[in-house]
Amino acid sequence: MWCYSVSPMAFFIKYNKLSLFLCLLSSSLATLLTLSQGDHIPWETQYPFIRLSSTFSSRSSPPSSSSSAKSSPSNGGEKEYYDYIVVGGGTAGCPLAATLSQNYRVLLLERGGVPFTNRNVSFLSNFHLTLADTSDTSASQYFVSNDGVFNARARVLGGGTAINAGFYTRASARYVTRVGWDAKLVNESYPWVEKQVVHEPIFEPWQRAVRDGLLDVGVSPDNGFTYDHLYGTKVGGTIFDKYGRRHTAAELLSSANPHNLDVLIHARVQKIMFDTTGKKPRVVGVLFKDEHGEPHEAFISRKHGSEVLVTCGAIGSPQLLLLSGIGPKEDLVKLNISMVHHNKFVGKNMSDNPMNAIYVPFNRHVKQSLIETVGITKKGVYIEASSGYGQSMDSIHCHHGIVSAEIGQLSTIPPKKRTQEAIETYKRNKKDIPYEAFHGGFILEKIAYPKSKGELKLVNTNADNNPSVVFNYFSHPDDLKSCVHGVRMMEKLVRSKPFLNYTQYDDKTVNKFLNLSVTANVNLIPRHTNDTESLEQFCKDTVITIWHYHGGCHVGKVVNKDYEVMGVHRLRVIDGSTFEESPGTNPQATVMMMGRAIEKNVVNFIQPVVAGDTRRVGDINLSSSKSGQSWNSLSASPPHEANSQLIMII
Repeated sequence: MWCYSVSPMAFFIKYNKLSLFLCLLSSSLATLLTLSQGDHIPWETQYPFIRLSSTFSSRSSPPSSSSSAKSSPSNGGEKEYYDYIVVGGGTAGCPLAATLSQNYRVLLLERGGVPFTNRNVSFLSNFHLTLADTSDTSASQYFVSNDGVFNARARVLGGGTAINAGFYTRASARYVTRVGWDAKLVNESYPWVEKQVVHEPIFEPWQRAVRDGLLDVGVSPDNGFTYDHLYGTKVGGTIFDKYGRRHTAAELLSSANPHNLDVLIHARVQKIMFDTTGKKPRVVGVLFKDEHGEPHEAFISRKHGSEVLVTCGAIGSPQLLLLSGIGPKEDLVKLNISMVHHNKFVGKNMSDNPMNAIYVPFNRHVKQSLIETVGITKKGVYIEASSGYGQSMDSIHCHHGIVSAEIGQLSTIPPKKRTQEAIETYKRNKKDIPYEAFHGGFILEKIAYPKSKGELKLVNTNADNNPSVVFNYFSHPDDLKSCVHGVRMMEKLVRSKPFLNYTQYDDKTVNKFLNLSVTANVNLIPRHTNDTESLEQFCKDTVITIWHYHGGCHVGKVVNKDYEVMGVHRLRVIDGSTFEESPGTNPQATVMMMGRAIEKNVVNFIQPVVAGDTRRVGDINLSSSKSGQSWNSLSASPPHEANSQLIMII
């Protein structure tokens, strides 16, 4: 990524030359960072259990029923067989590892680095730069769906909470009931997250105008500031504090027992390893590569009750199952992947919540703001807004990777002609981005419950590469109807009195706003000349993502109601890939809550160390209730016979 300064005079051109819609959209979600006061504590001191994956010492074979656990890998001796192995320190993985470590020995494997020293992650004003960074070391791994829409997945400790726009809101009570969760446990787990990483937004004047405008057009009642999902207009939480510093799920690791937790960064899991000699395949461990590309194997106990909990996200979970031999037989055979279990539903019925936006230039200076206000309609549409730009004047003219004009403008070129030479030509010919454009905002509408479905398939057997993904946006007519309703709601919002105080435009300018959005380059979908005349076509041509994709490992198809992967032992999937719907207006709150609650809700058959008992967890011998034996009986057993769990979370 590169930036260069230009003369301020170069910025004073008309906003109708706007060519970097997506960059502005990301940028408008940013506010200027003011460093908080107080003593700085190095992350190495606060999180002494985090280290490079190359320090891991692995054995070449899984534990036997007569072997015993040896020294920790940090000692350089034979590796210990952890009670839990958590693969991927993401939005669910961090709270889950922290919770489990209170009673168990836990190994957490994260494919990316730490967020604490990454300015693009930590500073809200740099939010868009992380998404635009396409390097191998970026915290964001971008991909383009087969629909032609730019997208991203996290590659950093903290997962999606390290690269998202920070909006925090809980799932609705209806959602909790529908998926069959314990409401009491859910309501106990949300506050645990909120006390550590969630804040009330500053609520700038522009966001107040958004709230007042939504109420003016009938999105009522006014629910004030709340984390709850309620019909009407509300102000939600944010994981950015008042100084503009992001607080990711990685910070939940500060609640861990440091003596029970090892975290390895740059540990890229390649596949789950199985023992297939029995009637049903069972997990024995995982294979991962360190930062140098060297392979390592991590094993779990063979004691009855050990299992794998996969929470790799809607892209990572189905991808890892496929790489490990669980999926459609014909797809596995094509890539010479040894089949562990045939399941034709892995990677199927993927969904993404389509989003469309209208750019609104302002007639005055407006402070930057993130999404803070949301209108939750009964038509299945959410309305949000953002404003401002996070960079200074001398750094506005930048090359922003996948969200740059030279990339977005390729939508006007047939796919086969989108060569590197074409990209370089656009770089040389790129026009100045108007300064006025950075003093505007965006109104966003998101489809709450998309019915259009897509799928995920492997392209190759390289776990570091993105799979092929298609979401088939607006292939279901109901989604298109919802989008049209959302666009009409945005049009009303622009005309509302609170908005006119910022824009001072009449009704005729609404089409002008739509034209700005159409002519901008938000995706790789070819444009149509009648976009502003046909709202249906406008929806199709200007669709973008808000990164709330889900599905691929649905309950009843890939996992059962207890999230156990059907057809194998010791394997569960607990993440957004199991979602039929994305919870709330932003799923991060619910995913972090799951990481906290799941240890008590699903992993409830492993007896924690009792108070006053000096034996480590590995000395506890537990029996399955299915055999009629007690779960509470304790007997001295070799450490390797701990009821371990392997939990996979990317």
